[in-house]
Amino acid sequence: MDKGKGDRTEKRFPSAKQDAARAESTADTPQTRAPSYRLAYTDEEFLVRDELRPVRFQLELMKPELLLQEQGIESTIVVFGSARTPNPETAQAKCDAAEAAAKKSPKDAAARREAEVARRIVARCGYYEEARKFSRLVSKAGQTDHTRHYVVVTGGGPGIMEAANRGADDVGAVSIGLNIVLPEEQQPNSSITPELCFQFHYFALRKMHFMMRARAMVIFPGGFGTLDELFDALTLIQTGKIEPMPVLLFGEDYWRRIVNFEAMVEEGVIAPEDLDIFQYVESAEAAWAIIEEHFKDQPPY
Repeated sequence: MDKGKGDRTEKRFPSAKQDAARAESTADTPQTRAPSYRLAYTDEEFLVRDELRPVRFQLELMKPELLLQEQGIESTIVVFGSARTPNPETAQAKCDAAEAAAKKSPKDAAARREAEVARRIVARCGYYEEARKFSRLVSKAGQTDHTRHYVVVTGGGPGIMEAANRGADDVGAVSIGLNIVLPEEQQPNSSITPELCFQFHYFALRKMHFMMRARAMVIFPGGFGTLDELFDALTLIQTGKIEPMPVLLFGEDYWRRIVNFEAMVEEGVIAPEDLDIFQYVESAEAAWAIIEEHFKDQPPY
């Protein structure tokens, strides 16, 4: 259709926004106050009905997709990891407080355990700086004034997610945060680019958006959520639902202790070649080098 003609056709009809404004100015009567009279797309009580779940699925798919297109996001690199891995200064301060409490009450088993966990977090908090460094490397290489490739995307929370978003911000690059509504209050970290900060209701749609533009996945030590996201990606690659991409596990000692992949091969529940889907890495530079090598003959989009 001729663009000019299409524009004229659209102008013959009021937009949804215009009609919504007109509806607001309707005379106040018992009929217009009735819920049935509200425009369906402005009726929040109607939209949150159980029967409208398929519509909400579509909205949650389309809203981030349209906004990411408008922001020129061509490709992403996903960074997962624990929300409980703070920056080194915070980790050390909490450890000092926990050890002081344990020393004050040496017979308190809970205090001793808390001090031991705090020491482990201090030992692990170096990953915070590696995530931040990795994001700086990726963002500097992938983003220019005119292109937005390899944009870092995280779950939008604290810990490793904060570190990765912070690394992009360090070099003046944009980054994405995909937050989700949880029973306990959660808010996005302050380093996410505001116009690329999204909130989800459905885990399934959030996972889809993690994968839609992903060119690599970098997984730092984490808990249930991190494992869920890792195994989702491994399954999609194993079953051919998505193209193979680098899946990099930071911290070989941690992952070998937490997941015995070799035992899965021995039990015959995965094939030996499935171990090739992922690699272990120990530094931001090593992770970025693997991604560069993987895509050396391909554009990053």
